[in-house]
Amino acid sequence: MTRQGAVHLLSLRIWNLRCLEQAEIQIPPGLCLVWGGNGSGKTSLLEAIFLLGRGRSFRTRNSERLIRRGKNHLRVTGEIRADIGHARSIGFEISHQETSARIDGKPVESLAELAQAFPVQVIEPGAHRLVEEGGHRRRRWMDWAVFHVEPRFIDLWMRYRRALKQRNTALRLDPAQASAWDPELARLGEAIAESRRRFVTQLQPDWRDTVAALSGLEVELQYVQGWSSEGTLLEALRTTRARDELRRLTHAGPHRGDVALRLHGRPAREVLSRGQQKLVAVAMTISQLRLLRDLTGTVPTLLLDDPAAELDGERLERFIEQVARLRCQLVVTSLHAESRLFGTPERTFRMEDGRVQSV
Repeated sequence: MTRQGAVHLLSLRIWNLRCLEQAEIQIPPGLCLVWGGNGSGKTSLLEAIFLLGRGRSFRTRNSERLIRRGKNHLRVTGEIRADIGHARSIGFEISHQETSARIDGKPVESLAELAQAFPVQVIEPGAHRLVEEGGHRRRRWMDWAVFHVEPRFIDLWMRYRRALKQRNTALRLDPAQASAWDPELARLGEAIAESRRRFVTQLQPDWRDTVAALSGLEVELQYVQGWSSEGTLLEALRTTRARDELRRLTHAGPHRGDVALRLHGRPAREVLSRGQQKLVAVAMTISQLRLLRDLTGTVPTLLLDDPAAELDGERLERFIEQVARLRCQLVVTSLHAESRLFGTPERTFRMEDGRVQSV
């Protein structure tokens, strides 16, 4: 397990991302405030930072939508430094043909290398969707953390995805051959499920503490592996084979895994208000970051997009207290220059019509 400590983003340069034609800023290791009116480009700036550490946006699955209208590519570059180690350069580019990333000028083989080099997490106004929507968001939330705790996890996941693709192709073209992939799929799938289960088990103390502090609710968080707990994945693949052949798709496996959130035995999304869902989602992220710090020493950069949205006074105070305990690099957006939710900013930037200016 690698211990890298806090990783700070020192500088950021952006070309042709949404309304941002060109921008360059220097970012402090502590609190950075970005303020401006609606549509000024604040969230786009956070997207640029997120791209450097994830290779994707937190707002859309279609990366080409990020490219400024009339341009054929976007580019984001930055300089990062860990508590232990020297400064490194990192860059990400999207065109209509491909995406590419570099670290210290060298092309990366996998976007997972970005996540390893620059851990970054975000809490934004749509955070409630982590609770409200389908399992793909919760799997992504879970797997990002598992990867940082167990770096070999990404290799397991990529090999599993390749085997799954081959099995699904066989189901479409020659169903009789699909079962040839079952042993490999089962072996990798069981390993993935065990890594996820370990993470969720280790998360429980931080989760219970954080969700109670933020929401006052006893929401349970449990791992759902993606097939019946009464048997192995290999047995599940055999049991569901007829349905798989009928629909030409693999139904059992960790690609169908999830994190179940329940309050008094009922799904949280059915009984919680939108504001409560947001607090539970925030608790998921903050407890995750606390666990990463304790297990690996990793302290990611945290992006907060309009953190006061939909939170009343008491809930906002609880949120501020929990974030402050992380002691991480914060980049916060606000409509107001005088915002001091998390203390006095080390540096403040004003956004207007896609232009950024140091204040």
